Amino acid sequence: MNTIAYLDRLGIDSQSLGEPSRSTLRRLQRAHVTTIPFETLAVNGDPFDDADDGEGVHLDLPHLFEKIVEREHGGFCFELNGLFNWLLTELGFDAERVAARVIGSDGSARPPANHHTNVVELDRRYVVDVGMGVPSMRRPLPLDGEVRTDEAGVSWRVVESDRPDETHRTQYRYEPDGEWQDRYLFTDTPRMLTYFEATCDYLQSAPESTFTGDPVVMRATDGGHVKLSPETLTRYVGSESTESPVAESEWHDVLEETFGLDYRGA
Repeated sequence: MNTIAYLDRLGIDSQSLGEPSRSTLRRLQRAHVTTIPFETLAVNGDPFDDADDGEGVHLDLPHLFEKIVEREHGGFCFELNGLFNWLLTELGFDAERVAARVIGSDGSARPPANHHTNVVELDRRYVVDVGMGVPSMRRPLPLDGEVRTDEAGVSWRVVESDRPDETHRTQYRYEPDGEWQDRYLFTDTPRMLTYFEATCDYLQSAPESTFTGDPVVMRATDGGHVKLSPETLTRYVGSESTESPVAESEWHDVLEETFGLDYRGA
């Protein structure tokens, strides 16, 4: 781990970081989600290159460092939270890998361990996640139910799970009096990175996986989120969104200008 190079990737001067604290953790998390995109191009490949099937996702920490920090690519949860956990521990945080289950639009939470998140022990225990799509979690979220609202206007909380197989449930809402929406379930049991390998392989190869269709790229912005599909660029502010068509000839330029990713010839 080259922490200086990783922090440079996040736009953070290592000399300005300070000791492990809640404010330092919040700064790291926000910088991560607004800088390094959630993207599935390693799974799907270039949508306009029939010969590019993607390099695949490999849960090896030196490989993840080379991909995300040195080549300045993004990744999905196992990659982003997997590497971020390494950075946090190198910086002196008490950070644990935790398996979670993202809840689908139909209410299902399958397969098990379909999401990697982190729990950090400070004055309290916090969920710290840099590996989600829209909306992204921008700040540490305490496990005691306290509501935290970010600068994009999204409120988050962790509540007790009503399922026998998981202990906690993360929820979010866009409006102060809006309905809470479930994001994912988890139990804060520490796991090794290898624990996620089977589900990672399934999600990047199974025809029924949500990740084996068209590639997607997402990143948090100062006031919302931005998302790129093969045909559309979508900008989110709160629960509102606007779509702009993206021509094939423009797609790689948008990818580089909006997300800082250059996959041409990758």
